[in-house]
Amino acid sequence: MKPMGKKRVILLFCSIMLLSGAAQAGAQSATKSQSIAKAKTSAITAAQSPKSTIVTQVQVPADPVPQIVKNVSPSVVGIIGRATAQAGQTATDRNNLAHGTGVVIKSNGWIVTNAHVVNGLQSTVVVTSDGKTYKITDTYVDETSDLALIKINASNLHPAVFAKSAQSAQVGEKVVAIGTPISFSFRNSASVGVVSGLNRAINGSYRLIQSDTAINPGNSGGPLVDMKGEVLGINSMKYAAVGVENMGFSIPSETVQYVINQLFKYGEVKRPYLGFSMEESWSAMIGLPTQDPLTITKVISDEAKKADIRENDVLYSIDGKRVTSVVDINELFKSYMPGQTVKLLMQSGGDIVERKLVLSQDRSSGDEWTAGDEAGDES
Repeated sequence: MKPMGKKRVILLFCSIMLLSGAAQAGAQSATKSQSIAKAKTSAITAAQSPKSTIVTQVQVPADPVPQIVKNVSPSVVGIIGRATAQAGQTATDRNNLAHGTGVVIKSNGWIVTNAHVVNGLQSTVVVTSDGKTYKITDTYVDETSDLALIKINASNLHPAVFAKSAQSAQVGEKVVAIGTPISFSFRNSASVGVVSGLNRAINGSYRLIQSDTAINPGNSGGPLVDMKGEVLGINSMKYAAVGVENMGFSIPSETVQYVINQLFKYGEVKRPYLGFSMEESWSAMIGLPTQDPLTITKVISDEAKKADIRENDVLYSIDGKRVTSVVDINELFKSYMPGQTVKLLMQSGGDIVERKLVLSQDRSSGDEWTAGDEAGDES
């Protein structure tokens, strides 16, 4: 065989490389065509198929109310007894009964309720949430605040948790009232509402919580509970009049704690007393915002007379704190005791003066306030 020249070898090699490249390019082109065809087929299939629906699950928070009622109900009791006989009734009339609600505050049988629930009741029975019945062995009443402490011979009860202060609540916040409305067989009924207002001065000596929970006769003494399961207050009264709906009032937890601490310590509330009667301004009486002072209408105690306080003097402040109503003074005096000396900023005979007064003890029974006066009604 005749040897191939160098030029022929080079040409042959280039030809082989060209053929190989052409073959590879053809294969890649075929692969790309197949991919495009598959993509078109998939697109056509997807277009012809029914549209799929994307399902997402929305997590709705569980309503806390059922669990709160379950947790607090063991701390709520029913109270029933024979009421004072009315006209046409006898003391032994089996239908002459009255009932209310109470809240356990100590596991050994101490219960807080309203004064108007236990006042005048005879042969009183307390029924706990598990259906056990007990007689009341001790009773302490403070009519001014409409609160009372009662004791039963029981152990291992479930004390309720009280909020440190109802001032932490907000208007519009959801609350639950638990009690014994209308019939004693309806014990531990729950109704849900919201806080309608705070610091209400209505037919009482202290500020109250207003709510729109259903508070009916028999709910008195029961708890108003927030969404943390804490007792904001003790249900005490409601407005009951034609055209008035869902206006209930509760004694705030801080007032409850103040009163029961005094009852435990002294057997009574040692409430400070200025020693004179006062009249609020017209603006304060109707609820207008005001800085108008109180007018002295009668000087009663020896301490007040010794301090040279006179009728028609006006009172601006006590120890530098402005007061415009009797409720302002009662709230302020939660942190005072009889025997303490206070400074009163007053106007007397046209002059602004400062009087030093030794506080005496309020011996009034609280009869000047009766739940249910005017348009209100006890519950």
